Amino acid sequence: MEMAEAAAGAGTGGLEVAVFPWLAFGHMIPFLELSKRLAARGHAVAFVSTPRNLSRLPPVPPHLSAHIRFVPLPLPAVEGLPEGAEATSDLPPDKVGLLKKAMDGLAGPLASFLADAVAAGRRPDWIILDFCHHWVPPIADQHKVPCAAFLIFHAAFMAFIGPRWANSVHPRTNPEDFTEPPKWIPFPSTTVFLHHEARRMLADNFGENASGKSDTDRLWDVFERCRLTIHRSCRELEPRMFTLLSDLLRKPAVPAGILLPGAPDDRDEDHRHSSSGGADSHQVLRWLDDQPPKSVIYVGLGSEAPLTLENIHELALGLELAGVHFLWALRKPAGTNNKQELLPAGFEERTQDRGVVCTGWVPQVKVLAHGATAAFLTHCGWGSTIESFGFGLSLVMLPFLTDTPMIARAMAERGIGVLVPRDGSDGSFDRDGVVVAVRRVMSEHEGKVFATNAKKLKELVVDERRQEQYIHELEEHLRRYKDDRGSTAAS
Repeated sequence: MEMAEAAAGAGTGGLEVAVFPWLAFGHMIPFLELSKRLAARGHAVAFVSTPRNLSRLPPVPPHLSAHIRFVPLPLPAVEGLPEGAEATSDLPPDKVGLLKKAMDGLAGPLASFLADAVAAGRRPDWIILDFCHHWVPPIADQHKVPCAAFLIFHAAFMAFIGPRWANSVHPRTNPEDFTEPPKWIPFPSTTVFLHHEARRMLADNFGENASGKSDTDRLWDVFERCRLTIHRSCRELEPRMFTLLSDLLRKPAVPAGILLPGAPDDRDEDHRHSSSGGADSHQVLRWLDDQPPKSVIYVGLGSEAPLTLENIHELALGLELAGVHFLWALRKPAGTNNKQELLPAGFEERTQDRGVVCTGWVPQVKVLAHGATAAFLTHCGWGSTIESFGFGLSLVMLPFLTDTPMIARAMAERGIGVLVPRDGSDGSFDRDGVVVAVRRVMSEHEGKVFATNAKKLKELVVDERRQEQYIHELEEHLRRYKDDRGSTAAS
């Protein structure tokens, strides 16, 4: 479908928006959900990504298909990047820098896409880009198209990173500097890292990678060159963060709501991309059907948590010793061929009466929604955490990367779960810590307290009318700020 056709369905005054997420499904899925919310309001959306990623996205509901078109930009070859690898889930963690390098090679194709749209008289009103697309605003400037950044992270983490100017005034160079709230957060805050988390965050976010530009440098450029920032969050979850971010970034920081898909079947589609072996999802759900109500802990640590073999063994033995019913969606690390290489000897035989380990696709949202599921052992990625809100589940939290430790501590502070204890020096955990955390959340007495708090949080944030109001406010910002057609650079 041509952009003209999409625009024709947009109605009078409809916006034309191009969205361009980072090449990770944890980013593409929220961008698609935002696209659907905009399309439902009559705006035309061009969703830009690579061909293989577009082919793996869930289908758009038929009533929105006239408003969303998919624009494939072939990913350039980069030495060392495996053929066909177009998303982070296709790669081991040490290759992701090469994916960023390949993505940077999309500058030319994106410029051509914009030039063609302008030549056809259908200049996009906005490009909504991701944290890493520092090279997009200069291209957009040439065509007088404003940019907005959609940041799918916990908003508190964005405030913790802060803009370039704040980091210049209050420089942070050592891990110790990140174990206390930054000077620019003016109210009491638990938004900090532990020492071992700070070391990793410094390396991952501030350190150089194979693309030649650190993630934080990319983010700072995006902060400075975009006209506004959009956040997958809401004031009910982070009441003071959006005013703070607006002040820090010197531009509107607009919450878009939590962007939970409306229909459970649609939500399940969001996890089809994580398939790694064609597991029979019906078999998983049938197994859950046979379990007692509220008896199972679902274990899902996402597609990118850097689990070592030792981590997997300690987690497995902890689940065994805890004596609970469990369903574990285990992604096989690169180089392993089967579960037997991953799990402790005899583990599946010893737990076969109360546990299942799946290395293929698991319909995560249907599992979370199932009546047998009592709790969620999660890495606390923001997307998975938000999904847990939809069903009022208590959490056992085992965070690894980026903002996940902060999210876990924020959820613990809300009383909806507990963290697996870790060694303060190196961040390691063991089976005994897993046992303690799982038993606390699954226990009859303390577990009820966590479950009650989780249900209260669900009632607070899973309100469709309130969430639609966030989209309405975002729409108003997009209309108001698009007309200032000058440079997208920050003043």
